[in-house]
Amino acid sequence: MNYEATIKTCADPELVYSAFLPDKKEMALERSEYTIKKTGGSVVFHVKAADAVALRATVNGITRMLAVIEKTKSA
Repeated sequence: MNYEATIKTCADPELVYSAFLPDKKEMALERSEYTIKKTGGSVVFHVKAADAVALRATVNGITRMLAVIEKTKSA
């Protein structure tokens, strides 16, 4: 994998981690992969991708889900 990105969020780590676990188990991507790790008061996503388009798509998917969690919490 030629591209890597790291996303760290400190917003409600328990909720974020549990929200991503079902997607992580079902997600089978050919050109990218990501790991999710809960460490103390934060959740860290590490994305690896074969190309820039795959990296962007995976990062967009993660940030889209984070936005849904944030909107759901404030509703």
